[in-house]
Amino acid sequence: MSRIGKRPIPIPEKVTVEISGQTVTVKGPKGELSRTLPAGVSVGQDDSTVIVNRDDDSRWARSRHGLCRTLVANMVEGVSQGFQKRLEIKGVGYRAQIQGTTLNMSLGYSHPVIFDPPEGIQFAVESNTKVIVTGIDKEIVGNVAASIRAARPPEPYKGKGVRYEGEQVRRKAGKAGKK
Repeated sequence: MSRIGKRPIPIPEKVTVEISGQTVTVKGPKGELSRTLPAGVSVGQDDSTVIVNRDDDSRWARSRHGLCRTLVANMVEGVSQGFQKRLEIKGVGYRAQIQGTTLNMSLGYSHPVIFDPPEGIQFAVESNTKVIVTGIDKEIVGNVAASIRAARPPEPYKGKGVRYEGEQVRRKAGKAGKK
């Protein structure tokens, strides 16, 4: 039995979970999320908990058991608290600013790098070098943060670029000087 899959998911106040077949819909103060789970996994609801069970012990069902439990738990956490990813921008002249809802960054290219947020995602900028991506869907928040980082990933010589907050960048020694 999956150790993660057999743990019940507590439902906080002001959050409702509706289960219809393989589709799970979670509504909360921050919004609403819905996901269709794969076959081989069933979802049940107790009073204030959601329990994910697998239908049989096939390899397919065993491999999806913990995944589906984590997906439902992330939906519950997203509509109640939300998710955020923090990014840091390092480099001379590298900065970010918000223009309307879009994120406009100067990353050393000859043009500005502009990101339009997908639905349900908000950007915030602190002190021109810290970008915060917030939303209720953990998957989308992570993908948007990864695409922002991919615009100028940190390079190993000077450490310039966009990195996650707290990310350690392995530095390389430059050329050895002339002898």
